[in-house]
Amino acid sequence: MEFEDGIITRVAGPVVEAKNMKGAEVYEVVYVGKEGLIGEIIGLHEDRATIQVYEETSGIGPGELVKRSGAPLSLILGPGLIGQIYDGIQRPLPAIMETAGDFISRGVSADPIDFDKKWYFVPVAEKGEKVLGGDIIGKVQEGPVVEHRIMIPPDISGELVEIVSEGEYTLKEAVARVKTSEGIKDIFMYQKWPVRHPRPVKKKLAPAEPLITGQRILDTFFPMAKGGTAAIPGGFGTGKTVTQHQLAKWADAEIVIYVGCGERGNEMTDVLREFPELVDPKTGKPLMNRTILIANTSNMPVAAREASVYTGITLAEYYRDMGYNVALMADSTSRWAEAMREISGRLEEMPGEEGYPAYLASKLAAFYERAGKAVLEGSEEKIASISVIGAVSPPGGDLSEPVTQNTLRIVKVFWALDTALKERRHFPSINWLRSYSLYLDAVRGWWQKEIGEDWFELRSKAMALLQKEAELQEIVQLVGPDALPPAEQATLEGARVIREDFLQQNAFHEIDTYCPPKKQYLMVKIMLEFYDLIMEAVRKGVDIAKIRKLKCKGDLSQMARVSNETYEREFADIGVKMRNEIRQLIKEVES
Repeated sequence: MEFEDGIITRVAGPVVEAKNMKGAEVYEVVYVGKEGLIGEIIGLHEDRATIQVYEETSGIGPGELVKRSGAPLSLILGPGLIGQIYDGIQRPLPAIMETAGDFISRGVSADPIDFDKKWYFVPVAEKGEKVLGGDIIGKVQEGPVVEHRIMIPPDISGELVEIVSEGEYTLKEAVARVKTSEGIKDIFMYQKWPVRHPRPVKKKLAPAEPLITGQRILDTFFPMAKGGTAAIPGGFGTGKTVTQHQLAKWADAEIVIYVGCGERGNEMTDVLREFPELVDPKTGKPLMNRTILIANTSNMPVAAREASVYTGITLAEYYRDMGYNVALMADSTSRWAEAMREISGRLEEMPGEEGYPAYLASKLAAFYERAGKAVLEGSEEKIASISVIGAVSPPGGDLSEPVTQNTLRIVKVFWALDTALKERRHFPSINWLRSYSLYLDAVRGWWQKEIGEDWFELRSKAMALLQKEAELQEIVQLVGPDALPPAEQATLEGARVIREDFLQQNAFHEIDTYCPPKKQYLMVKIMLEFYDLIMEAVRKGVDIAKIRKLKCKGDLSQMARVSNETYEREFADIGVKMRNEIRQLIKEVES
């Protein structure tokens, strides 16, 4: 369909105004200027449109033309997405680099997936079947790990009147035909979906199973549920990116989407270099075989940064609809909010707190609300989830600023990174006194059934011990540790074991980088038993100086590095030695 061209009347950075745009729609994609820069209509007044351009607008001037597409910003979803590196509007960066060099020139574009590549299609539906949107009609092996399930688009339902036989086909070839109330529709191996519209589900479910990450402080103290939302706020250098790398590598999800939203170029370079080299612990193959990266660095146009999180969540919804559990890492939503603030300023909108737009909270909520565990569309009942973990980079580490505060109103897990812990070289530098999880009751049943019936009691006891230590530290700073009664000195010893030997975890150690749930449970159990035993010893008169010299403390400090295959046997030995050594001290006093 041909549309009349608009004419540019004003340019203000990434915001362009054009007249002669009657009939255009909000969020319609347009092509601006001689180079056809991609933009999106974000405001309409009579025949004038306000456009945010996803590329650098220098050199564009009034009088140049704006061409309409007639469609909103949409993604092409099909085989070939996995392992790709895209920019914020789904342009494949490796393909662009091959044609345009290391720097993306303006107006350059490439197909997000290869339409000429042949994929081996295996039908799983038969001619004559009634199909609904979301039904799987065929399968394609997308790389060594992921089975790509070809689905009926959500807005199509009817009778399957034709389906191709098993064999190789390109994305341009229809693999099925469906008779609908509106006529015969061709079904291809790919779909198009507008990024700002959530893909439909039958019903959202309450999360009840933990997203196991292998990070002790996260899984045991502040667990996240599959289909949950979490925020990682922290100042510069506190470890947001490393934590997200750990989550991407170890989280219990089949598909990983990593959105580098407005991060510094060198950080994003590290991600792009490291991810292809990371070995997936589940398959032994490269982690990129089940990962999609979206790279939108801080020097890229801000409008594309604003679109990148929608691109990420739409990709996540597509794989969720196949029945996969997806983990989405957004690093960082602060840069996304800054892009909104810049565009809002160019639009001369009324600013809210700290200059952010008044709709900041609703935009953040709309993004995080697309996470969740859901019953999927289709004839068969399928359940899958999207878990969203958003990093927040508050200026100066100030957690009272608007992006952090609005995020905390939405998400249910708060992993607070702490500059003071970072300076003490305590990693991950998550402050256990400021962090929280509202999924504790939801995942409690899983932990008690699968790992240990007393899991919740042990976790509560460990948290109480750490809180008691924090109270005692204030007294210690005034009068010194030796002025405390022996029982309270023993409390500090017990808490120190939890703090140093359990909460600290080395992301770069081949064993300590991942700690299985059962190992976490046994570690806490033995460490709390150590605390109980030394409290009993102190009450019976054992000198606290002797407790500080116990050899078993060295064994406790090495538990994290015990092999993940043999830890149960070795932990049992550590427990026996610990009990014997402390009981020997008690015997000496009693005799």
